[in-house]
Amino acid sequence: MKDLFSDEANGAYQPLAARMRPTKLDDYIGQSHLVGPGKPLRRMVETGHCHSFILWGPPGVGKTTFAQLLSHALDAQFIEISAVMSGVKEIRAAVDQAKQLRMMNGTQTVLFVDEVHRFNKSQQDAFLPFIEDGTFLFIGATTENPAFELNSALLSRARVYRLKTPTVEEVQLVLVRALENKEKGMAGHGLQISEYHLSVLAQASDGDIRRGLNFLEILSDLVEPNSQVTQEQLEDVLGGSVRRFDRKGDVFYDQISAFHKSVRGSSPDGALYWMARMLDGGCDPLYIARRLLAIASEDIGNADPRALQVGLNAWDVFERVGPGEGNRAIAQATLYMACAPKSNAVYQAFNQAMSDVAAQPSYEVPNHLRNAPTSLAKSMGHGDEYRYAHNEENAYAAGENYLPEELAEMRYYQPTDRGLEKKIGDKLAWLEELDEQSTRQRYSYLFNNHPLSEDEQ
Repeated sequence: MKDLFSDEANGAYQPLAARMRPTKLDDYIGQSHLVGPGKPLRRMVETGHCHSFILWGPPGVGKTTFAQLLSHALDAQFIEISAVMSGVKEIRAAVDQAKQLRMMNGTQTVLFVDEVHRFNKSQQDAFLPFIEDGTFLFIGATTENPAFELNSALLSRARVYRLKTPTVEEVQLVLVRALENKEKGMAGHGLQISEYHLSVLAQASDGDIRRGLNFLEILSDLVEPNSQVTQEQLEDVLGGSVRRFDRKGDVFYDQISAFHKSVRGSSPDGALYWMARMLDGGCDPLYIARRLLAIASEDIGNADPRALQVGLNAWDVFERVGPGEGNRAIAQATLYMACAPKSNAVYQAFNQAMSDVAAQPSYEVPNHLRNAPTSLAKSMGHGDEYRYAHNEENAYAAGENYLPEELAEMRYYQPTDRGLEKKIGDKLAWLEELDEQSTRQRYSYLFNNHPLSEDEQ
């Protein structure tokens, strides 16, 4: 079997990121919560007692590297397929190869499936029998949340390990090693880079070790051997870089979650920071505007009904004048909503009403609320005894019921005592008092005109 870390196995030329791929666990940077002393993945490598698993984390954190390290430690055949480029044909070929190796000489196979979440349900299911019978050790890699993107059947057969984004210091350590490594790194080039510029490079890598090594290799092409990297050269390399921001991945959902929770938590600084992070990473500003409209009704509601209009105005400004001034308008709406009084009473009332409608029978509309467009409908009592609110004192038909009889006492909307909603709550309390007075008057009238018999008493 070829050494998967050799130049022969990987072709004559290898990028710096491939050359610097660790060949032993002690050289593996980051993920100490998984590969540190006594941690699960280190024990797996040291003992050889393995199970199928999923590595979940952002790009460039070492998912492929660890799979190769484990395969090397087990002296196993390493087969890699990508769900982006492969289908059932490639899965079958990998299974056949693993079976042949097992039958011929008992060689174990590690099947590494990159971007496994891109396989559909049937393709994911194709792995199950071979994971169960030990045809291969299955390692999947994904940048997406496995709970959402992978089948429960596959998850029940493979543990999930989450890899964290390396720190700036960890990325910088990898870059230093690459600069000092004479055999696989860049020591032969003699690239000279100050500690400050190296830290800038590590920061721009945004937690992606592979990206950082690629930046370093591009620099080596721009800088003469044994020469010092200049600020201008560094800017040339980093000028087109974009922070990691996958608009469909976990990083996106984490940041929009942080943004939403900052507004809800009345933190204008936090909300503005996460908005800036998303814009810096390439997020569509109108996605943020849409989220603000959701926040306006979900988290602010009637405590400040103006929030909804502020959000709509910001959207309109963006559409009319473009990103420059439009982004500021969205930032203004963000700060307004972060500072606004908060209430989720509308959100809760609506959800409760929808839940009741789904769970309960379809109650009849009370007769007095029914439409009576025809003489037949009128003869059936539709609209009888309906009280036109504008004809009543205070334009309010005190004591009237507008719910199905079975739900007459239900109260969905419970205003808070914050912002305008406090006034709304006060008004509803006053109307409820009018209802009670009306009820007492009605019972008093009925009692005085229709006194109870001795039996009823």
